[in-house]
Amino acid sequence: MEREIRIGTSGWTYPHWQKLFYPKDWPKSRWLEYYTEHFDTVELNATFYRLPQLKTFQNWKQRTPDHFLWALKANKYITHTKRLKEPAEPLGRFYTAASGLKEKLGPILFQLPPSLSFDEKEFENFCQSLNPSQRHTLEVRHPSWISDRLFVILEEHNIAFCIADTAGRYPYHEVVTSDFVYIRLHGSKKLYASEYSERELQAWAKKIKEWGKDTYLYFDNDFEGYAVKNAKRLKEILGLS
Repeated sequence: MEREIRIGTSGWTYPHWQKLFYPKDWPKSRWLEYYTEHFDTVELNATFYRLPQLKTFQNWKQRTPDHFLWALKANKYITHTKRLKEPAEPLGRFYTAASGLKEKLGPILFQLPPSLSFDEKEFENFCQSLNPSQRHTLEVRHPSWISDRLFVILEEHNIAFCIADTAGRYPYHEVVTSDFVYIRLHGSKKLYASEYSERELQAWAKKIKEWGKDTYLYFDNDFEGYAVKNAKRLKEILGLS
C-alpha cells in the first residue's frame, strides 16, 4: 500500500498571518477555506483548551475538502487536570464530539505536562481505555518518559511516540513505535519562533523517506508565518502536490 504523508501547521487562525499568508482582503471567517487550498491537514490546538460540541466538528468537516484530515490535540482535562487518571469518561466525551469529523478525523495527540513523570501501571491503564481503531500519539515533556519500557507499551497499543523538536526545552528522542510517524516542529533554535533552514528541511525529508511509514508532520513555529513557509517547502522537497 502507498504510504500517506501529510504536512501542515499547528493551527491556522493566527492574526499575524494576515498578509504573510492570508490575503489582506480575505475575510477571517474564510481562512480555513484558504488554508485548505495549500494544505491537506491541520493540527487543531483549540480542543486542548475547550472541547467543542459535536456540531462544531461537523461544521469543520463540511467546510473542508474530501481529502482533508484533522489531527486533534486531546483536551487538557485528560492530560493536565486528571493527569491520565480515570480516563474512560473524558475520553468517551472527546471521542463522541470528535466523531463529527467522521473519515476526516486523523491522529489524536496527547501532550503531557512537563511535571508528569512516567508511571508504567498508570499509563498501561490509560492505554486500555483508548479506542484501538483510532490513531493516537504521545508527546512527552518529562525525561522519565524516555524509556524502553514506554516504547514497548506504545508498540503494543500502536501509539506513536511524538517526535517533537522544542529547541532543547524538552527531551528529544527519535523512535518509531507504531504503523505511523507523528512529528511536531516547534522551532529548532527558538521555541515557536525560529525558521527551519533548507538544510534542516532536507534532513527531515530524508528521515521521513527512510522511515517509510504514514507520516503526519506539523510546524508550530508560527512567528512571522515561518510554519507556513516551512510546511510549503517541505511539501516541495517531498514532491507532495
